[in-house]
Amino acid sequence: MMQTLEHERRLEFDDSELARDLFGPHNANIALIAGKSGARLDTRGNAVVLRADSEETLAHVANVLVQLYGLLRQGKPVYPADVEQALSVLAKEPEASLHRVYREEGLVVSAKKTVVPKTATQRDYLASIRGHDLVFGIGPAGTGKTYLAVAMGVSFLLERKVKRLILTRPAVEAGEKLGFLPGDLVEKINPYLRPLYDALNDMLDFRKVREMLETGVIEVAPLAFMRGRTLNDALIILDEAQNTTPEQMKMFLTRLGLASKAVVTGDVTQIDLPSRAVSGLVEARRVLKNVRGIDFISFSDADVIRHPLVGRIVKAYERDSQQGQKEA
Repeated sequence: MMQTLEHERRLEFDDSELARDLFGPHNANIALIAGKSGARLDTRGNAVVLRADSEETLAHVANVLVQLYGLLRQGKPVYPADVEQALSVLAKEPEASLHRVYREEGLVVSAKKTVVPKTATQRDYLASIRGHDLVFGIGPAGTGKTYLAVAMGVSFLLERKVKRLILTRPAVEAGEKLGFLPGDLVEKINPYLRPLYDALNDMLDFRKVREMLETGVIEVAPLAFMRGRTLNDALIILDEAQNTTPEQMKMFLTRLGLASKAVVTGDVTQIDLPSRAVSGLVEARRVLKNVRGIDFISFSDADVIRHPLVGRIVKAYERDSQQGQKEA
């Protein structure tokens, strides 16, 4: 028996071209909203008729459509990922402003790229990096933790707020021994550092990246290379920090020198250390949570900005993990 959708509302938009952009190609955005919310949406020209089984759902869907239309009027294109993000953000915070999420003051500008935070958490993350000397960004894959940190680092570098940008991550041997890989030490290590190079090349011209790497203005190195150093006038990013040991994490955090900032990113659900080994990121979160000057930003599946399917995959694994813990 079909459920009766008793509540109804009609929304009409004054610009037919923007309305088409809002509805998406072949009403793809409308179908996405309907599938996520459980509401029924029927388009008629510039208008859409909403039907839902509760006034709350009706108000939520109307809020999403009106705010997305507002972004279109401001010249911001709306993609399926934006629709999913709007549904998620406004479900948690009905009073939130999508315009605030995309506001201009949140921009991180490099010579090649303009980066806009797409979620409230991403915006808070950038603000935290600006305002704190040590920031931990913890959450699932695809939330922009590393990418935004690199974008901020490039911005600081070009604005001469720091003299160096240092990117590092632990070279965890996930099933492969470095000794069996071809090439010298640098060639053996580079596959572990590839995501950091990719982010840099997205921000800056390839020749500029190469020049900065050659002159030491930008350094990309495995975490072991940080030992014994004091890093001044730099933004230092430790990526994949869940794969550090407590000793490695302490070593990294005590490298921070004068006029420097550090950003530590990781996902505590994807630890590749040997079984029973304690993650340095997990321990740092426990030990440092009340230390003044340090900020922790927690990302969730709502902040995933890759293909919409990634968010659903993350949720599925979280549900499976929780179910396994209950059964144990």
